[in-house]
Amino acid sequence: MVYGIPRRPVGALENASPVSADPAKGRRIMDLNLANANTKQIYNLLIGLVAPRPIAWITSMNLAGQLNAAPFSAYNYMGMDPPIVAVGIGNRPGPGAIGKDTAQNIRNTGEFVINVVNEAVAEAMNICAVDFPPEINELEIAHLETEPSLLVKVPRIAAAPASLECREITTMEIGRSRIILGQVVAIHVKDEFVDQAGPYIRAEGLHAVGRMNGLGSYVKTKDAFFHIPRMTYEDWKQKIGKQQQLPGGWP
Repeated sequence: MVYGIPRRPVGALENASPVSADPAKGRRIMDLNLANANTKQIYNLLIGLVAPRPIAWITSMNLAGQLNAAPFSAYNYMGMDPPIVAVGIGNRPGPGAIGKDTAQNIRNTGEFVINVVNEAVAEAMNICAVDFPPEINELEIAHLETEPSLLVKVPRIAAAPASLECREITTMEIGRSRIILGQVVAIHVKDEFVDQAGPYIRAEGLHAVGRMNGLGSYVKTKDAFFHIPRMTYEDWKQKIGKQQQLPGGWP
């Protein structure tokens, strides 16, 4: 289910390539050579196709100890050994290569916390997405309390269902974006969302939200799970392989 949290306009797709016909299949296809596209067009297409996206609600701290909180959806985990996450943060609009507060704080201190977003905190997260001046504390505006982290100086958001404490591995500057790789050094999860047998995350009860395209569009996971059992090769041969032969005579 997609629902919206209003946010400032991003703009509509403009000057897209003409739609071309695919006579073999009777479909119409939009072909867009990104070398000829502007940043706005690319953004509009990518956020619609790379979706849904998890939200990294990041708390960070500047060198003076002032806190910052902001959400980013160019985010995912990249590895387990060691545990690595990646976050993409664009530079501030305008001339020059000026990083956003979050990116600058991470670069200067080497630490940050990713707070998980569920339906219960979605509205507060959206307030933190407002482009406040650097001297404004988003956490205070959103009436959010923090709790001390275990290993990093940056606190976590108390209301979040879970948090990942991270230390920066590197920040890569590519064009007008900064790709931050961080190592997760500690994890906090509220008891009701953990099955101690694994431990496993009770994801169906956590009700995480994901980012979609459009102005303030998100997707809920509550009552939205479905399951497709993962098959081994032997399972596939028994269930499907007898009717579908692989090239070379297999199986």
